[in-house]
Amino acid sequence: MTTPSVSGTAPGVGGSVADAPPPPAEDAESALARTLQSLARSDLLVVVMAFVFAFLIGSVLIVIADEDVRATFGYFFARPGDAVVAVWQSVTQAYGAMFRGAVFDAPGAARAAESVREAGGSGTYVLLPALTAGLRPLTETLTIATPLIIAAAGMAVSFRAGLFNIGGTGQLIVGAMAAGYIGFALDLPGVVHLLLALLVGVIAGGLWGGIAGFLKARFGANEVISTIMLNWIATYLLAFALKTAAFTGANQSQPTSPSVGENAQLPLLLGTGFRLHAGLFLAAGAVVLLWWLMSRSTLGFHFRAVGSNPRAARFAGISTSRTAFLTLAVAGGLVGLAGAVHVLGTERRLTEGVAGNIGFDAITVALLGRSGPVGIALAGLLFAGLSTGGRFMETNQGVPLDLVSVIQVLVVLFIAAPPLVRTLIGLRHVDHPGASARVRRALRARTAAVPATVDASGAAPVGGHRAEDPVDPRAASDGGPASDGDDPTGGVTPSGGGGDAPSAGPAPAPERGADPTDAQEDA
Repeated sequence: MTTPSVSGTAPGVGGSVADAPPPPAEDAESALARTLQSLARSDLLVVVMAFVFAFLIGSVLIVIADEDVRATFGYFFARPGDAVVAVWQSVTQAYGAMFRGAVFDAPGAARAAESVREAGGSGTYVLLPALTAGLRPLTETLTIATPLIIAAAGMAVSFRAGLFNIGGTGQLIVGAMAAGYIGFALDLPGVVHLLLALLVGVIAGGLWGGIAGFLKARFGANEVISTIMLNWIATYLLAFALKTAAFTGANQSQPTSPSVGENAQLPLLLGTGFRLHAGLFLAAGAVVLLWWLMSRSTLGFHFRAVGSNPRAARFAGISTSRTAFLTLAVAGGLVGLAGAVHVLGTERRLTEGVAGNIGFDAITVALLGRSGPVGIALAGLLFAGLSTGGRFMETNQGVPLDLVSVIQVLVVLFIAAPPLVRTLIGLRHVDHPGASARVRRALRARTAAVPATVDASGAAPVGGHRAEDPVDPRAASDGGPASDGDDPTGGVTPSGGGGDAPSAGPAPAPERGADPTDAQEDA
């Protein structure tokens, strides 16, 4: 048997190109595997699949609620195609109506363009009315998203600091009350009046959040309980205020306040035909402020340090009690700004339901956006689109508006359980990275436990033990297998005396090369 040469020249040094070994294919495969695993572990995949599963479950509910679809299932075995077509049309028309009510109304744009053409218009006289009608749903989505994004930014501050702030509703109500009162009770120059109303709303929300922060810092009160109780206090305080002459003026029979003055109103961006106002720029500013505060400021570093490890932050010299107070005060100030923007830009007056569901939806948006600025902006737009699109879906297709709430809850449920989402899409091993490696090691151990077999020619047994197991030198001297690795010398010892030559000691068994996949998954 020809013994392969061990010696040789290094690739590229005194040798031909043909002597150079080919690049290992495992490097590209391992890089691809690492990329796929990082994608599987990312939050983006969980968020996307959470919406996919939520809309799939919503589709089932749409089918169940549709009487025409249920009727086709009565004769399903006679004509199954009718049921399939009815299910497809019901689901696509419902979600199509949701898109029309949230983003772009193509049929509405076509109708507007046709009416202008019938009146003799052409060119831009047709284009502008068509775009106005088509983009109206998008402007409504942006209007609803504006206070939601600002309030969610405030919630994110407390979440990043490890405090679960449930007091968004109360802080928003107090901020709206203060800003609304300044708006209709005072008569000041334009810019001064608006800025003062916004500033008072921020201060009121900050003070309301600071109450929970003070209770947390001074007495160790749980912020969840204190903020929930402050929500009820603010709700009943607003109801009481709207029964007093200070907030209702001469019309005390109606629980509404006078409209805020024109100087205190946020200016409309697209004219009186749309509700979109300049609060949209404040929402963008709140997102930028969140990024700067938590990523570039010393105060934000303290917030994140306390939220990550309060004990380590305390040993580093950061006052956890002071940080808790400042966290809830800053969060309350941002939520109070959301209330001021909502009453000065959208509602224009105080009512008992001025807060709506903004306070609690902001919690969901902050959690959905992972308390990050970009995530909060996208999640706020998405939730606002579900709200506006759901109302249009109810009026256009007869689908109950409660379906939107079901989809929102399902999204939060799936995002709160990433292992559940990965299990549903077949990526359960991502949450247990060492599981597949352990399985392979167990299979190799089971294979090694099988008794070695000897062929008919009397050849040495193969596969009697694992390569990494220690080898008994006596078994090697008796002709047993020293290792299951490949011997490049063809069984000839380095001394040239063959297998009968005495050795100075037991030769160590050749070690098996490390499996990069095992090391990667065990890491």
